[in-house]
Amino acid sequence: MGASGNGLRAYIGSFTVAGGAGITVADVDDETGALRIRNSTDAVVNPSYLVLAPGGRVLYAVSEAEEGAAAALDVTQDPPALLGEPVPARGAGPTHLALAGGRLLTANYGSGSVSALPVLEDGRLGEPVAVLRHEGSGPHPERQEGPHAHAVAPDPSGGWLLAVDLGIDAVQVYALPGPRPHHEVRLRPGSGPRHLAFHPRGDRVYVINELDPTITACRWDAASGVLEPLGETRLVPEGTDVESYPAELVVSGDGRFVWAATRGHDSIATLALDAHGDRMELVTTTPCGGHWPRDLTLDPSGRRLYVSNERSGDVTWFDIDPSTGVPRRGGSVPAPAASCVVFG
Repeated sequence: MGASGNGLRAYIGSFTVAGGAGITVADVDDETGALRIRNSTDAVVNPSYLVLAPGGRVLYAVSEAEEGAAAALDVTQDPPALLGEPVPARGAGPTHLALAGGRLLTANYGSGSVSALPVLEDGRLGEPVAVLRHEGSGPHPERQEGPHAHAVAPDPSGGWLLAVDLGIDAVQVYALPGPRPHHEVRLRPGSGPRHLAFHPRGDRVYVINELDPTITACRWDAASGVLEPLGETRLVPEGTDVESYPAELVVSGDGRFVWAATRGHDSIATLALDAHGDRMELVTTTPCGGHWPRDLTLDPSGRRLYVSNERSGDVTWFDIDPSTGVPRRGGSVPAPAASCVVFG
């Protein structure tokens, strides 16, 4: 239910420096999935990624700028209102965030670090209590000259935080609470890991790679906090000659399918998982409904996908065929410089 109790809401993040509205609030039609824009706020610069707190009353946003920050907003206000001023993350260009262990964690792409900001009792954010800097580089001369943390995700057990670093081809595992460094797994050099998603069983992890259009399947052991790569699957058909940069992936609630958004190719890949979740097969690719799909989100029912098409400036939604997993376009709404959608 939305903050007002009147139904499901969607919160759309966007790049204000590219003409985005900031954070846009939309009502979600229960039957069709259509979005109807209510209002927006530009109180945060470049709120490129959002996460809603449990209970749905506070929304957190990164401010993806050179002097990176994170902000808390009260979504019971219409439009959402800041809960205190944005707090510096002590990292450059935060691209992603997650809530875990009573803290807000940000992945700071520009500085290659992860920041931990305490969440106070009223939902406001405190100053960072830890900034964990990654080290290393990769073979790509422009994108991997140093570390570039791109995403953070707590594991389902709540005991670990996984941080994906595009610049050093690695996933860093941190122990919670903390976070404290625990384990590092290196992926194929030059793959450029960007984001990850867990299998609903919690024992497999799928890492989407930006610099080579693939997904890496991994085994995850929550008892030891160790991640083990198993193999890769391509996200675009063999022979594709357009430069392709995967952005985001989601896993179906029943563990049968993975969907991945790829920029350049401007597609959503549908992949079928085997029973163990170790292997996946590319079923088909579907046009994303716009240009440069930066984010991909499942609605809470698991029946629809929402794509944030950054460069065409829209959010497009798709109905998922329950038997094949293939998405079918349902509609779209204008959203200049769209970067993500979250529901609550």
